[in-house]
Amino acid sequence: MASTLKATPTITVFRGSKNPGAYVWSPFVTKLETRLRFASLPYRTDAGSPKSAPKGKIPYTTISEPHTSAAATSLADSGLIIEKLKENGFLHDLNAGLSCEQKAHDMALTALLEDKLYFYQVYERWHENYHIMRANIFGFMPYPLQVLVGFLAYRSMSAALYGQGTSRFAGGEISAFRKQIWESFNALLVVSQRKSVAVGKRENSDSKLNRNDGLFWLLGGTEPSEVDAVLFAFVCSTLVCKAGPESREVVKSFPALLDYAERIHNRYFPDYAHWE
Repeated sequence: MASTLKATPTITVFRGSKNPGAYVWSPFVTKLETRLRFASLPYRTDAGSPKSAPKGKIPYTTISEPHTSAAATSLADSGLIIEKLKENGFLHDLNAGLSCEQKAHDMALTALLEDKLYFYQVYERWHENYHIMRANIFGFMPYPLQVLVGFLAYRSMSAALYGQGTSRFAGGEISAFRKQIWESFNALLVVSQRKSVAVGKRENSDSKLNRNDGLFWLLGGTEPSEVDAVLFAFVCSTLVCKAGPESREVVKSFPALLDYAERIHNRYFPDYAHWE
């Protein structure tokens, strides 16, 4: 199957951070990196800037195909980048072997993370821990400029959260919503975790599960599906983000979530600093 992939392109992932070898606070950056690492597709990283991004947001990439003089292609949005890499034959579709029901399940879980949890976490970071968030993003600026740009970003984010609907709820309600989502994912992982242990006991020491260092996946299969890159990214961003202390403690309270992330980190990101 791997032989059907095209020759390896030169990929640069712009992460909005000058700190290589460390997870960033954006789950969408880590989602893209995880997806590339699941496929053992090499890439370089750079800081970049939203001003240089095709859609004005991080992450974005430049992709240069081998054996061609064509200019590098700039792409933005983690989901669109992944789809383009699959379309161009650089990545396999992790969901290709799933049933229609499983594909729908994968898509629904992805939407729960990206279209629900994401906004609940943005509220926690920007509304409840604004000064920490401002310092992380704009700390390189002189303080007066940091205050001005931070205020403009806060105002824009607040308007977006109100229009999207999240900030129409009380803080305690949003906190409960976040916890419910993490509880649901932990429950799914507990089932997958038990399944992997049971299968491992039935098979000998040369089994795929053993070769995978005890890795287990959200949908319960022996290989990751597309949503695993998303879930791992959200767990990581939550654990490293200092502007989301409540979410971090919630995630730390769920052993299956931590075990899941720990195993993926050890297997695919051994060169990255571990979260605290």
